[in-house]
Amino acid sequence: MSFVPHERNASLNTGRSSGSGHALRAEYPPAGYWRRWGGDAPAPQAPQAVDAKQAQAAAIENTQQVVPVEAGEPAYRILIVEDDRSQALFAQGILKGSGMDAEVVALASETMAAMDRFLPDLVLMDLHMPGMSGTELTALIRSHAAYAHVPVVFLTGDTDPESHLEVLDSGADDYLSKPVRPRHLIAAVQNRVRRARALKLQREQEVRRHPATGLLTRTYMLQQLSLAFPQQTAGAMHFVVIEGTSALRDHYGYAALDALLTEAGRIIATLAGEHAASRLNDNTFVVYWPNLPPDRHAVWARQLRDAFMGSQFEANGDYIRLRTCVGYVDLVHGFNNAGAALAAAEEALRLARIEPTSIAAYRPPSSAVSEHATNLLAQLQDALKNERLELAFQPIVSVVGGDHGQYQTLVRLRDGSGQLHTAAEIVPLAERAGLVHEIDRRVMTRAIAILGEQQRSGKEARLFVPQAARSLGQDGYAQWLLESLKDLGIEGSQLVVDVRLADALVHSVLLREFCQRMMAAGVRLCLGQYQTNPEADALLTQLPLSYVRLSPHYAGKINQQAVLDEMRLLIERAHLLGLQVIGQHVEDPQTAATLWLSGIDFIQGDLVQRAADGMDFDFQHSLL
Repeated sequence: MSFVPHERNASLNTGRSSGSGHALRAEYPPAGYWRRWGGDAPAPQAPQAVDAKQAQAAAIENTQQVVPVEAGEPAYRILIVEDDRSQALFAQGILKGSGMDAEVVALASETMAAMDRFLPDLVLMDLHMPGMSGTELTALIRSHAAYAHVPVVFLTGDTDPESHLEVLDSGADDYLSKPVRPRHLIAAVQNRVRRARALKLQREQEVRRHPATGLLTRTYMLQQLSLAFPQQTAGAMHFVVIEGTSALRDHYGYAALDALLTEAGRIIATLAGEHAASRLNDNTFVVYWPNLPPDRHAVWARQLRDAFMGSQFEANGDYIRLRTCVGYVDLVHGFNNAGAALAAAEEALRLARIEPTSIAAYRPPSSAVSEHATNLLAQLQDALKNERLELAFQPIVSVVGGDHGQYQTLVRLRDGSGQLHTAAEIVPLAERAGLVHEIDRRVMTRAIAILGEQQRSGKEARLFVPQAARSLGQDGYAQWLLESLKDLGIEGSQLVVDVRLADALVHSVLLREFCQRMMAAGVRLCLGQYQTNPEADALLTQLPLSYVRLSPHYAGKINQQAVLDEMRLLIERAHLLGLQVIGQHVEDPQTAATLWLSGIDFIQGDLVQRAADGMDFDFQHSLL
């Protein structure tokens, strides 16, 4: 690679004239020539013959005067791929003299390792190198997503236009023809890096913010929250949910609903100002206020609610008002991670749904309860560390009979005294401590292994496995689950993912995305703890469900006519949608008979069999 004005054996004596009458230029200009680019350049003097090495050194030294990098901006990082050591060092000196950070790689095979270490803003390379050509190396660089947009500039002495097209077709951004002046080299590199950095910033902004609302993207918001916790112990986090979206969608259509929620996002972005805000779900938003004083937490919650109550939204020519619920959490309580803070805000949101004001704050457990919870949490952490979580199984029996075994999987924690703690005790703790993802992964791993054991023994069974919606939405979780089933040769229909209604209402988008991945494999979804209301009923059509498990509320109040009528309508609606309904907490024959007469498909409860650590129920000969 050559950076000198001419690559020919011309005399270094600049005093000779050519036949045309023009003075011949030396291969290396005199030392003083380079200073003409600086502001303190002296008046030109008659050229003199100089030593090439001296001229080269002078060139490197005096390029410090050329177009410096803007003050405060990180130095441009240039990776030079050149097998000719003298040429490489010359280019490095030129670029460093202009304020850039330049590194040299002599072998094409070492380029990718240097890219990972140096993270260059631009790659400057020769076209012809031993072992791998410049075009081949460029294709290799472009194959890595992290370097897809890093400018690649070639230097070539090839004057063939076809060669130049080949260079550009390989993915290069530009080429410089040899010979090239140092000033030209510097300007070309600087301009390319400036444009690349500007485009990178633009792409980052596009990734970070939704273009229509100005809200942070969900991914970027979660990244920022993960960096803030557990250090963040002041401020607040507010959850805002737009109620009635299912009815709005049914009445006005998806396009109108999306426009309404986009406008809602703009309102939240305006209110949040410089604070971080994002749309976490179809109808759920979060605002993170790291410096909000405690006496302003409730004030901001009311402002968020009132902003929607006082605004008119247009939908297909109609003007409507959006109803919201706001739950918030004071970060002074301290949270081990972002997941725990989000779980607390979700808990507050559930409370807000039953408050007349539609606003609720997170209420931490009382001191007595906290002491118990602290001890139990320590037991849970130890159980996770030492693989001591236990699983129990309760049969789910068809009211019309059948020999296909199916069980609900229940997680248990045995403390140091031997006492068993149910999921109802440990899951809320896990959510607040940010451990629910780890528990879900452990439970699912065990469940899949058990399905494999059952299959090998010729006793196929279907397992209903409880999972948090946020666990299902984790990056890579769906792929991991599909691969785990495939590795053990387990049919997807043997697995039913069991999600609680309250969780599904907040994370319906995550659930839909997860289900789209699972449906092709035959994995089914059950909506648990189901109790009818407009938002819950809408989920029956929004999610690709197979089962609905009723809330214990119905079994406990089976003698109340209003409750019974409500349950019958629920079962009828589910059947019309092709769903099967499970009645749980069935403790006596009267409840079982009433459920059977109401059209229930399956029952589970102590009347059938208490939860046990084995799966030995005789489905074929069971009589209800």
